[in-house]
Amino acid sequence: MSASTDKAVKRPLSPHLSIYKPIPTMVMSISHRITGGALYFGTLLVAWWLIAAASGPAYFDFVNGIYGSFLGRLVLFAYTFVLIHHLLGGIKHLAWDLGHGFEKHFATNVAKAQPVLAGALTVLVWIAGTIAR
Repeated sequence: MSASTDKAVKRPLSPHLSIYKPIPTMVMSISHRITGGALYFGTLLVAWWLIAAASGPAYFDFVNGIYGSFLGRLVLFAYTFVLIHHLLGGIKHLAWDLGHGFEKHFATNVAKAQPVLAGALTVLVWIAGTIAR
């Protein structure tokens, strides 16, 4: 064994996330991943509702009662927002895959508009659902 292998090699440390300034495109990238994960749990709600529908009127009424409560509607509203937000992020990624929207100013504006548009579309979906009911 040589003397040089006994010494610890001083190497630079990788930069930590705390040194980065959060910019809109980075925040939307992280939120796209988070909403993707949240959709897994929201899909369990949809599956539960479908199972209840197939199980009979009594159990279906029970599940509808939960979903119709204030807390249930709040969770469904959040699920709707998450779904639309993730959809808009997916459309943005599709445009990027086609080679569009890479300009820094444009990408930043899209990132800023995405949560606002997701919120507006969520409210519109709920208004349409209320009218259709």
